[in-house]
Amino acid sequence: MIEDRNPKTYTATQIVRHYAQLQRLQPAEQTIFEQLRSRLPIMNMLDMGVGGGRTTQHFASRVKGYVGIDYSAEMIAACQHRFVSIVPKISFQVCDARDLSQFANDSFDLILFSFNGIDYVPHCDRLKILQEVYRVGRPGGCFVFSSHNLQSLEQQFNWGKQFSWNPLATYTNLVMLGLLRWFNRAIDLENLKKSAYEIVRDESHNFQLQTYYIRPSVQIQQLAPYFQDVKIFSWRSGLELTNLLEINTHLDQWLYYQCTIQ
Repeated sequence: MIEDRNPKTYTATQIVRHYAQLQRLQPAEQTIFEQLRSRLPIMNMLDMGVGGGRTTQHFASRVKGYVGIDYSAEMIAACQHRFVSIVPKISFQVCDARDLSQFANDSFDLILFSFNGIDYVPHCDRLKILQEVYRVGRPGGCFVFSSHNLQSLEQQFNWGKQFSWNPLATYTNLVMLGLLRWFNRAIDLENLKKSAYEIVRDESHNFQLQTYYIRPSVQIQQLAPYFQDVKIFSWRSGLELTNLLEINTHLDQWLYYQCTIQ
């Protein structure tokens, strides 16, 4: 079950160590960071699924107030150790994104949920997270998150898309496809093409995680009750996808979404 497998993974010592040594922003995060740079000094920030503090080092010293949360106590302990010199100025708390009741309404101007953290809960809980973000976010504030792209998963499930002029790349692609199909035997390409979203065991941490993939157009619909002015960015290039054709055909494995809280 997704409720059992994913939390256990994020408490494992080797996984915590992996996240605690990460430092760089991803290209899409860098683009969004630069767009927000001038506003950061007046923003109270909630960094959700903070993991080992990869994003902390980029945002904590630049925003008005900073709170990092994660449902893994082990991840929070790693953050407190990593940033021990500035912990009095910022806050790390164990907290599940599905229940932000420890925070008051309209508390934050910037809410970030990076590294696809929203993709590791069931569908109904994903909707709870969006509701909670809306509640604790200040109207006019900014919500940024990344999520896996179902269009990319279609490509991964398609045998014909795995061949290239590089024999080693072809071999690697076919092995990964075989593993993907083995761990998701109830899913086939035709069903994927009809799906709005799908939860699969993908290669994340050696197929340990159940991961939620969603079409960008459907993600926009999920956001509509609470957020507006949705922008979508390529994870790899950091460039904004500016038209529907680009959005509906883009094949990055995950995408970044930036939207305004209503």
